Amino acid sequence: MGPLSARLLMQRGRPKSDRLGKIRSLDLSGLELLSEHLDPKLLCRLTQLQELDLSNNHLETLPDNLGLSHLRVLRCANNQLGDVTALCQFPKLEELSLEGNPFLTVNDNLKVSFLLPTLRKVNGKDASSTYSQVENLNRELTSRVTAHWEKFMATLGPEEEAEKAQADFVKSAVRDVRYGPESLSEFTQWRARLAALKRPDDVPLSLSPSKRACASPSAQVEGSPVAGSDGSQPAVKLEPLHFLQCHSKNNSPQDLETQLWACAFEPAWEEGATSQTVATCGGEAVCVIDCQTGIVLHKYKAPGEEFFSVAWTALMVVTQAGHKKRWSVLAAAGLRGLVRLLHVRAGFCCGVIRAHKKAIATLCFSPAHETHLFTASYDKRIILWDIGVPNQDYEFQASQLLTLDTTSIPLRLCPVASCPDARLLAGCEGGCCCWDVRLDQPQKRRVCEVEFVFSEGSEASGRRVDGLAFVNEDIVASKGSGLGTICLWSWRQTWGGRGSQSTVAVVVLARLQWSSTELAYFSLSACPDKGIVLCGDEEGNVWLYDVSNILKQPPLLPAALQAPTQILKWPQPWALGQVVTKTMVNTVVANASFTYLTALTDSNIVAIWGRM
Repeated sequence: MGPLSARLLMQRGRPKSDRLGKIRSLDLSGLELLSEHLDPKLLCRLTQLQELDLSNNHLETLPDNLGLSHLRVLRCANNQLGDVTALCQFPKLEELSLEGNPFLTVNDNLKVSFLLPTLRKVNGKDASSTYSQVENLNRELTSRVTAHWEKFMATLGPEEEAEKAQADFVKSAVRDVRYGPESLSEFTQWRARLAALKRPDDVPLSLSPSKRACASPSAQVEGSPVAGSDGSQPAVKLEPLHFLQCHSKNNSPQDLETQLWACAFEPAWEEGATSQTVATCGGEAVCVIDCQTGIVLHKYKAPGEEFFSVAWTALMVVTQAGHKKRWSVLAAAGLRGLVRLLHVRAGFCCGVIRAHKKAIATLCFSPAHETHLFTASYDKRIILWDIGVPNQDYEFQASQLLTLDTTSIPLRLCPVASCPDARLLAGCEGGCCCWDVRLDQPQKRRVCEVEFVFSEGSEASGRRVDGLAFVNEDIVASKGSGLGTICLWSWRQTWGGRGSQSTVAVVVLARLQWSSTELAYFSLSACPDKGIVLCGDEEGNVWLYDVSNILKQPPLLPAALQAPTQILKWPQPWALGQVVTKTMVNTVVANASFTYLTALTDSNIVAIWGRM
């Protein structure tokens, strides 16, 4: 489709007229329009237009000066819009449709409500609840920007220029003023910028020399933990923040039986940043939760499914106009052997992979290739997929790259940290195995290359490994090989000494004391940036180990059994009018900065801890 013409507008406008100024309704849907095809000089002649349909095109933006001041209904579904600020030119808009624009997020929904105060319906739903949320955010942000203004003024010297000071204030407000869930940070920064540009109460910028900030010594907190003599970090202080029953069957508050199995924090959108958004799965639902507020941001249900695993990846998608957009994609899988690829922020499933004929126990993305996904199934196979990037209809077309045969059911997957595109570790019902996953090798179906055992002698093989994680590029934490212990072992030393053997004893660096339970399938995790290992138990506790001293200087011989740095006791929350005194924590995961910790139970409770 080329540029619009007056003849086309008259053909598709209602009522029929030979004058553009008489048209009140215009249907431009399905014409493969690009943003540059919307000519403001032509469209501004539609002086009486009240309803415009731009659905099912390829629009990435709307021009700022369309001149449609009487527009009341706008349909822009199924485009590639990435920004909504141009909608402010339609002050009388009452109904808006934006479904199927995968680059728009919850932040854009809030912007729409802020920019269009007369809006009654968004995507066919009542807009009043969103308005209420925006009013609360706006009130709190205005208050915080005002407080930030007062602090900022106190730091200014008399020699500073007003224009530069104002620019510095805007930058500092956008950077430092925070409120609400991390998922709304883009909206809050945008709103803070607007408030800062206006300045509280439009007070003239005054550089009074009497308002200067003085540096003060850091406050000492009584009872603060100190670093240990072994060089480990001080014990962190964590407190329970939220308890959620967001996976309840039929949304029933009576449900204390749905088992929750896996969780994963969303990758940070900026290098060096950290995420507070976590995905959890169990029963027929996948939830995305903001750990700061405890708000369930998104919920995806698949009736008849039972989800066992989730994994995130971040994709760079190129639009038809050549612009790059970042997507956070969540893969979820379970009982039915299907992998669902969820575009979480846009709120829809954009692909289903029929991966296995039996249930999928776990899955993970390769840290070396953002589109490479490993799935491990009860059919005793691990398959490597390339999910690709979505096409112009935002659909994935996955292709199978490798099939890895196992002799027992794979339970945990872990690409080797130092060579993730070459080797894959798996904890299985029958032990710990390793595969060659290099794609430049001819065989597309492969057997286990090496089996790792945790003590000398063949009787040590065949033991279940139900916990597996790299703590850094060398050291692996594994669980299940012996009751009551978590083993730390060196990948580099173990692999370097294997020779041509197919069964190799791991080089153990340390053993960590854990619960003496005989129950299985408590998954462990690691926080590599902090040198921390985590694991739940059968009584609802979280065992936390600071192993940073071992990472800095691995011992020559394994020392005595190392006690946990601390044990977070089950907080015993209330549910159904009574205290939940005991539960099993199936998995526990922390974000990279260790500010939030999420524990999943077998009693339909998501427990979120925060660092004090």
